[in-house]
Amino acid sequence: MSIQDEINVLKRERNAIILAHNYQPGEVQDIADFTGDSLELARKAATVREEVVVFCGVHFMAETAAILNPRKTVLIPTPDAGCPMADMITGDQLRGLKAKHPSAKVLCYVNSTAEIKAESDCCVTSSNALDVARAYPADQEIIFVPDQHLGAFTAERLGREFILWPGYCPTHAWMTEGQVRLARAAHPGAPVLVHPECPKPVRDAADHVLSTGGICNYARESGVPLFIIGTETGILHRLQKENPGKTFVPLLESAICPNMKKTTLEKVLWSLRDNETVVTVPEPVASRARRAIEAMLEVG
Repeated sequence: MSIQDEINVLKRERNAIILAHNYQPGEVQDIADFTGDSLELARKAATVREEVVVFCGVHFMAETAAILNPRKTVLIPTPDAGCPMADMITGDQLRGLKAKHPSAKVLCYVNSTAEIKAESDCCVTSSNALDVARAYPADQEIIFVPDQHLGAFTAERLGREFILWPGYCPTHAWMTEGQVRLARAAHPGAPVLVHPECPKPVRDAADHVLSTGGICNYARESGVPLFIIGTETGILHRLQKENPGKTFVPLLESAICPNMKKTTLEKVLWSLRDNETVVTVPEPVASRARRAIEAMLEVG
């Protein structure tokens, strides 16, 4: 019996569902029941019927699933898969920033710890940050944490100024405007699609700034045969799988998140077999964080 078959048998026995982020290794995406970006995964996690959720991603994603499913078992095959951006702000630091701006609303990128979500008014993802922020009055002071690049992009689109925390994704921070120029020269006419976690010079040089889900939608709907993709390279597997007649080249081949690549089929199997590692979020953090996540989901 192959490892994929073993996983499928255990899924049925445990009444489990496997969720995977777009940046996961290709073989993990292939074994998953659902693959998506942070918003798609949060929506899916909020509606799962299965008793066990195996989350193939990094720790804050499994935390979000556990917060939304307090009576289900949420497993992460790689408990050591963290997120450097999420670790760039602590609860004490956010509380200190809030004290300096007592009238501000706090929007936190879903790429954050449960403690940060609990201190926030609403979560956002790269898919819906603009819609969420637009729901607040133009004169409302907004603190945006932890990603300065997504925050700046959102503020620019709205013609507003946010109070930004200086966090960032190391993988996207490696990308440069010069790489965009080189990619355009190598692939004339190919649209450049980049993630909003990229620095401003990269965003300005691109044709479109989109979440990973947005990149997938654009590629599927466009008649263009070749695309330059400026985000973590794991997305290329899904793009090629969904669009076999099109070509996708990475803006930066070394744009690899080491934490996202920690998941393997063996670890998924062991997680299901041994019921490890269970992710829980204690109260009252879980309830407070849930309010921020649900506020995001209500925006639509």
